[in-house]
Amino acid sequence: MGKSRNARRGRGAAQTVAEQVDGGLAELVPDRDRPRAWTLLIDGAPQSHVDLDDPTHLSFEYQRRLGHVIDLVAPPGRPVRAVHLGGGALTLARYAAATRPRSTQQVVERDAALVALVRRELPPDPGARIRVRCADARDGLAKVPDGWADLVIADVFGGARTPAHLTSAEFLDEVRRALAPGGVYAANLADGPPLAHVRGQIATAAARFAELALIADPAVLRAKRFGNAVLVASAHPLPVAELTRRAASDPHPARVEHGKALTDFAGGAVPVTDAVAVASPAPPPSVFR
Repeated sequence: MGKSRNARRGRGAAQTVAEQVDGGLAELVPDRDRPRAWTLLIDGAPQSHVDLDDPTHLSFEYQRRLGHVIDLVAPPGRPVRAVHLGGGALTLARYAAATRPRSTQQVVERDAALVALVRRELPPDPGARIRVRCADARDGLAKVPDGWADLVIADVFGGARTPAHLTSAEFLDEVRRALAPGGVYAANLADGPPLAHVRGQIATAAARFAELALIADPAVLRAKRFGNAVLVASAHPLPVAELTRRAASDPHPARVEHGKALTDFAGGAVPVTDAVAVASPAPPPSVFR
């Protein structure tokens, strides 16, 4: 592991922390508008934004949409049991701990060096019940007891791509096994024209869950640009109306597709299995400029 530049604030402004981790060059870049906020980048690709003073602040569009799912998975303030596949800077785990005190959360992050960096430079609230397991996401999920989780969030990227083994119906069988009755699965998907990956993920989730919704920027849904979409799935009805209201009122408004419109959007795509799964497409270089 390489040495890092000091991230702690003295008399001057905070400095970027750069350190080699298992997944590449990790950088913690200070947010000039928020005194104790940082953006995590891996090999130049933004991964997470954390405000240590206000863990309820979600800066990234897709994280705001996942925050809406966290808000609506149970009545306000009620503790939940959550599994986060992909840790990053623990942004969403911190958010859930702040908005749902006494929640019990498991984070599965394979990059042990990244976990050590985040713990050292951006330590989470010691009172938060956040356990981090350094393991492959699917291997870590397999260790979650049957029916334990109220919420499973998948936000896993290696080299800015979701690994193939986290895109299949067999993977979703593990998700479904870990979910409690009425539990919710949410996944951050990244794709661009012609949206073959997103369409395939909708078809795969539809083969395993009765209820689906997709939250995304309208330009992404129209296959006009590369971007993120949040896929939400459950065996029980989803709070689509409230998700729609919240997504529409965000600083960067999003649209929610569900029901027949979502089926039509999938366009006849077929479920993905382990035998044919491939990683999500790499973003074009222009995305991070």
